Amino acid sequence: MLKNPKDFWAGVMFALIGFAFAIIVKVSDYPMGTAGRMGAGYFPFYLGLLMGGLGLIILGKSLTTVGEPMSKFAWRPLLWILGAVLLFALGLHLKLGLVVAIVVLVAVSSYGGHEFKAKEVAINAGVLALFSVLVFKIGLKLPFDIWPTFITG
Repeated sequence: MLKNPKDFWAGVMFALIGFAFAIIVKVSDYPMGTAGRMGAGYFPFYLGLLMGGLGLIILGKSLTTVGEPMSKFAWRPLLWILGAVLLFALGLHLKLGLVVAIVVLVAVSSYGGHEFKAKEVAINAGVLALFSVLVFKIGLKLPFDIWPTFITG
């Protein structure tokens, strides 16, 4: 019998997702590079290994410590947040622009919580959109459209 089922399943989840990412990156065509000259696959690969290792540590600890039982799985937040991420990707694909895609992401994912406050959602969306434009478009110079292409031409 598991002494700590909550940590056990959290460890399993972290280990599976982490090692899956590491394997996917390793078998993909992403160049790994080195620590001094990182390729596109370097960071996700080692982050996946780190996450998988952390999962194994949590899983091992769950077998020796007593903890809380599992609560009912929260499907509602999972589905709202997953849907929001998919809409974000679709928004970028449809050239709706980074700002619109982020506003949609924040608005839709906020329905996954227990309470929805429009003012807080608007502030969060605005701050995240501004921060994302500053970091990704201006700082890193990534080729994102900031606004929908039908507005900017």
